[in-house]
Amino acid sequence: MEYLEILKQYWGYDSFRGIQQDIIESIGSGRDTLGLMPTGGGKSITFQVPTMAMEGVCLVITPLIALMKDQVRNLNERGIKAAAIYTGMRREQIIATMENCVYGNFKFLYVSPERLSSELFLAKLRFIKVCLITVDESHCISQWGYDFRPAYLKIAEIRNALPGVPVLALTATATPKVTDDIQDKLGFKEKNLYRMSFERNNLSYVVRDTENKYEELKHILSKVSGSGIVYVRNRKETKEISEYLNSICISSTFYHAGLDPEVKDKRQQEWTENLYRIMVATNAFGMGIDKPDVRVVIHIDMPDSIEAYFQEAGRAGRDGRRSYAILLHSPGDKRIINKRISDHFPEKDFIRKVYEKLAYYYQMAAGDGQGCTYGFSLVEFCQQYSLPIIPTESALQILTRMGYIEYIDEIDYSARLRITSTREELYRARELDSINENILNTVLRHYSGLFSDEVFIDEKFISSQVGIDKRQLYTRLMDMQHQGIIKYVPSRRTPVITWKSNRVDSNMLNFSDSIYSERKEEFIERIASISEYSTRKSGCRSAILLDYFGEKQSKPCMNCDLCLEKDNTGLKRGEYKIISDQIGAILSDNEPSFEHIYMLPFDKSHIETVLHRMVQEENIRMEEGKLVLNKKYDYDRN
Repeated sequence: MEYLEILKQYWGYDSFRGIQQDIIESIGSGRDTLGLMPTGGGKSITFQVPTMAMEGVCLVITPLIALMKDQVRNLNERGIKAAAIYTGMRREQIIATMENCVYGNFKFLYVSPERLSSELFLAKLRFIKVCLITVDESHCISQWGYDFRPAYLKIAEIRNALPGVPVLALTATATPKVTDDIQDKLGFKEKNLYRMSFERNNLSYVVRDTENKYEELKHILSKVSGSGIVYVRNRKETKEISEYLNSICISSTFYHAGLDPEVKDKRQQEWTENLYRIMVATNAFGMGIDKPDVRVVIHIDMPDSIEAYFQEAGRAGRDGRRSYAILLHSPGDKRIINKRISDHFPEKDFIRKVYEKLAYYYQMAAGDGQGCTYGFSLVEFCQQYSLPIIPTESALQILTRMGYIEYIDEIDYSARLRITSTREELYRARELDSINENILNTVLRHYSGLFSDEVFIDEKFISSQVGIDKRQLYTRLMDMQHQGIIKYVPSRRTPVITWKSNRVDSNMLNFSDSIYSERKEEFIERIASISEYSTRKSGCRSAILLDYFGEKQSKPCMNCDLCLEKDNTGLKRGEYKIISDQIGAILSDNEPSFEHIYMLPFDKSHIETVLHRMVQEENIRMEEGKLVLNKKYDYDRN
């Protein structure tokens, strides 16, 4: 079936966007492909469409469990069989899921990178006919990427187990150094990169220097109408700033990773439907945002990198209308952002101390522990041993990269359900209440084995099918459990620590350069880049961002704060460069004339101002009554 036909049949679109078709055709020809597509560029279409034209299953590797569930649900609703495997699932469910992919005509199997090293997963994978490997958030495989994850390195081993299967790597933000590293780590046979331009002509990038960020926030939101997102660094700030905005009659709600999933879903939905104007959030608010009319994204605190800033700022103005990405900067920010270096990369002795205390915490003897998994409370652990929370969490993440433990801050354990009544009792119970009947019918229709074992269920999917929210579903299922009709174990989220190797003496910990010192240096460079961006007083914000990602902008954006700032000639900085470059282009002609210069589409006084300054700076000179371009002047020929 032709790709356009598939797109129309399953997604309802008449044509592809941007580089989607180029990537699809590259994959269709069997080539390893890297797609660099900014947030909102339609990444999922690039692997979902070609998979529907192939025979077999697309293996999709992504670290975002919520994204997995969302895409599996969306595909199932389109009549396409898809499943997911992630940390927290029981062995029986993993086996059933993979056997469905072997025998059940499934087209997509989503897995978290941590699953790739599982013996069970690898044993079952060789029986699945895989037609494509898709690596989402592929910058995570590069140690030079801003979110390196060691589990991604296992993908190379998966490639060896699936010879001849092409790889599609996708990411929204990556520097040239990172794109090269992605292709190298994934074993590309040849370099093959497709990239969309990162330029956003409708987005105005602004840095505001202020001593009072709350007052500046109030000022901006009073001047810019419409929906917005305010990004902050920590959970406490989300609530505080939301309460402040509500107190000045700007409706807002807040969002962070610590909220219950149903609360997060509800708040995101209410903000999407404009019941709240502003969402105040940590960087946990990102996946699945599908709101094109966000007019402003404001960062109260500086993010850790240009990559993170660009991705979050890019959630503004997806409808193509004028929108604003504003970073608030104050004199104390440099000290705060530099402190993040020691927070993210604590001293080696501190990391050794955390490892040692972890062994005490679990009463783990030397030479024991490998394969043991325990629930973990970071707050309790830090209180018990008087440790600072942020550096301790960073130490746990470094120990994870070193291979001694695996620290997962939140495992999502799915809900389970078993029918404990007889079929006759179940039939009578379904007659008593129409909503309960609808719930049970939905469960029986979509899940098998309910009478013999606990089966994992998707509460969000069931509630959407029945037409009630998740809280109502929870209440109904608990009531049916009290009546003896079912056994119901609600979903829960908990941090866990797994000992990946036996405990060693803390002095024996191996801090390899690639895990610690090189990554620390890379982090320092990223901090320096975002710090330099926030303090720049000349140039063009858009050009600075594009240059970071290896893309050149043909002319100043004329929308950012730097372009709009006037210099000592009274012209906007960007305006001067545009006019001078066009004058330079005219004077490079064999027969230049004043007439041609004054035909430029600018105010005559502005042209004269630029000419005067170009003569003063010796970029041009008068020679026999004519203007001549000095050879040393390098104008932009684009």
